[in-house]
Amino acid sequence: MTNDTQKQMLDEEKKILREEEEILKKIKDEEKDIKKLSRNSHIALGLISFLIIAGASGFAYWKYSSGRVYTDKAEISAPTSDLAPQNAGILQEVFVKQGDYINANSVVARVDNELIKTKDAGVVTKTQDSIGKLFNRGEAVVTVVNPDDLRVVGHIDEDKGLNEIKIGQHATFTVDAFGSKKFEGIVDEISPSARQGDIVFNISDKRETRVFDVKIRFNTTQYPELQNGMSAKLWIYTN
Repeated sequence: MTNDTQKQMLDEEKKILREEEEILKKIKDEEKDIKKLSRNSHIALGLISFLIIAGASGFAYWKYSSGRVYTDKAEISAPTSDLAPQNAGILQEVFVKQGDYINANSVVARVDNELIKTKDAGVVTKTQDSIGKLFNRGEAVVTVVNPDDLRVVGHIDEDKGLNEIKIGQHATFTVDAFGSKKFEGIVDEISPSARQGDIVFNISDKRETRVFDVKIRFNTTQYPELQNGMSAKLWIYTN
């Protein structure tokens, strides 16, 4: 075999090796492209799944939140009864203290010789301890509230779902004194007129927004810990 023939054969082998190397390189590049495409597909699929879940969650939240009216301006409240003398006189004795439960026709105080009595049963919310002080006719010595009259009173802006609230709708509320503990009740009364002095201005057009009271009745026997004057947060379910 001549030197020229050997040289030609070596050149052919080198050429074949280069071609093989190029083919291998192309195969590796294609594998990288396939892996990248697969990875991007997984990312895209994951993104689509996330958007679907987020959309469903958003719709569920919108559906849930749109079916309720919320206010953090609420309190436990009931009408109070002031027990006062029929005639002016000096306060001689007080027989009850704040928090006492008293029956109907119970004597709560004495002004001169006049005994001051309750008409109905209730809980004492306030007493005067100024023994020796002159009390005028009708001036309260003891204040009483009937626990059966306790309601959650929510103050609702007229443009915050007031038109969706109806008597008998279910409501839940929390009371600041008891943290996140949930209480339940139903809408008992919707005030026919706005609260005096409570006006909110709509920033966009500076229109006056009136505030209305919505009262929630609850089982006072089931929740004896709730007392007149406690602050509350209220949710009314309109669906």
